Amino acid sequence: MSQSESIARSLAALGHEARLDIFRLLVKAGISGMTVGQIADHLQMPSSTLAHHLRSLVDGGLVVQTKQGREVVNAANYDSMNTLIGYLTDQCCVGVDTPATDAVA
Repeated sequence: MSQSESIARSLAALGHEARLDIFRLLVKAGISGMTVGQIADHLQMPSSTLAHHLRSLVDGGLVVQTKQGREVVNAANYDSMNTLIGYLTDQCCVGVDTPATDAVA
């Protein structure tokens, strides 16, 4: 998968208000992450809905899940987040060359 494809997948994963809320919560939680139950309690979201949105964030590379006993812990993938931010900002304000256009009479 190309970098552009990976970035597009990550942005698509963030393209829903609930997923954006989940991701921001996990970023706040830090590297220790949160269980599905903790996220559901905090966001007042049904577990089935949360599972659907977490799957999109995992598929987008923005969340990693680890099994700890019987619990699944979700954490923000900071490397992917930083890659995404870097991709969006790496050419900030460098200008854009535009082709010359014919003057309209």
